[in-house]
Amino acid sequence: MLTALVGIAHADEAAQLARGKQLFTTAAVPACAVCHTLKDAGTEGAIGPVLDELQPDAARVTRALRDGIGSMPSFKATMSEADIAAVALYVSQASRAK
Repeated sequence: MLTALVGIAHADEAAQLARGKQLFTTAAVPACAVCHTLKDAGTEGAIGPVLDELQPDAARVTRALRDGIGSMPSFKATMSEADIAAVALYVSQASRAK
């Protein structure tokens, strides 16, 4: 039973990471990829910070998405909490990938 639950958790996280990457690269409006560089996503934005260097944790990405920061707009009116969480998980993990 525990093995099945672990398998489900990994599948859920994989789906959340895939959704986060989709939102980051194309689905968010505007797409995060327009402004941010993130190697895993194959993006080279020139406005926002290079996320591979910043390596933000999920909480920091969540705050930035909800509240906006600097020239980055808030996404709380255009993204669901589930989508914000997916992008936050994706960015926090992808920016730390070597």
